Amino acid sequence: MALTPTPADKFSFGLWTIGYNGADPFGGPTRPPLDIVDAVENLARIGAYGLTFHDDDLFAFGSTDAARQSQIDRVKQACADTGLIIPMITTNLFSAPVFKDGGFTSNDRSVRRFALRKVLRNLDLAAELGAKTFVMWGGREGAEYDSAKDIRSALERYREAVDLLGDYVTDKGYDIRFAIEPKPNEPRGDILLPTVGHAMAFITTLERPELVGVNPEVGHEQMAGLNFAAGIAQALYQGKLFHIDLNGQRGIKYDQDLVFGHGDLHNAFALVDLLENGGPNGGPAYDGPRHFDYKPSRTEDITGVWDSASANIQTYLLLKERARAFRADPEVQQMLAASLVPELALPTLAAGESYDNLIADRASYEDFDTDAYFGGKGFGFVRLQQLALEHLLGAR
Repeated sequence: MALTPTPADKFSFGLWTIGYNGADPFGGPTRPPLDIVDAVENLARIGAYGLTFHDDDLFAFGSTDAARQSQIDRVKQACADTGLIIPMITTNLFSAPVFKDGGFTSNDRSVRRFALRKVLRNLDLAAELGAKTFVMWGGREGAEYDSAKDIRSALERYREAVDLLGDYVTDKGYDIRFAIEPKPNEPRGDILLPTVGHAMAFITTLERPELVGVNPEVGHEQMAGLNFAAGIAQALYQGKLFHIDLNGQRGIKYDQDLVFGHGDLHNAFALVDLLENGGPNGGPAYDGPRHFDYKPSRTEDITGVWDSASANIQTYLLLKERARAFRADPEVQQMLAASLVPELALPTLAAGESYDNLIADRASYEDFDTDAYFGGKGFGFVRLQQLALEHLLGAR
């Protein structure tokens, strides 16, 4: 069953995803470079609404001003011709040899200053192109050896950099927010701010925390053995989900960047339900781009590149439709109530109740029947999950 995407779905792709040439640490490219105009035209054809990129995706590191401007003009014209927008931009602080020990947190002060200048220049480009989000992935901000990096000093330099960028967009009047993208490892052995929780804790140390949120990625959280949907729920709870990267991952291993859903399909279903419906008890859903950060497999030709890009969109739309059916199923609603899922939204303390009132309530402790939970009172979670599975498989 093919579903038709619309701009309202807000599907976007990184230029580095569809433009991935198949090279990996063990072999060279298997596909030729992808021209930026071809990229934009084909994204529009498959129903995407947005394109994102690092500076070095659009023009080579060290390009002359003329070569840089030529590529900027070409992407602007291609977007004008197709109606695509550029909702997010990021900066590459990890590929060039100068960043081998990081950008913001390199032990070399001159490298840190160069990294900041590179980002400031790309912030100007983001504002010019109308991007509202600036993602920061610190892929080289870390170390392989404990003695090589003073972590407290590194975090202070990280904070200093993000605070400076916040000052810049504020003083310039740019309508741009920042989103930190966590990842536990690869390419560094240990990357700073490795998970959603680490990143959100770091944000509280900033001078302008309201300008900074997170850009979690499916594979990055699952590489650490974490539940991605649960991490997204916490980011939504704290109002920090500024952007999201969707892909597929099969367990704790290297970053696979598979098509969305080609990994933990159960968790992908729960994620789409959360993003679209706010979860079992409602709540704020996500209204930002559904951004795909995947890599077309090395085995694919150019036709396979666009087939895989379409597969991301189709998987999301199918899961969205399945989540809608799941929520509308009367038996699901019955089982949610039987499992007391709605009850979790009720405050544990009554309005105006103090701890003295709680202590005085014998029903909450002295007369509470704990024996009822042995062999008697169950929650029915397995049946509820089976209903989710049946909807996911299209059996209901």
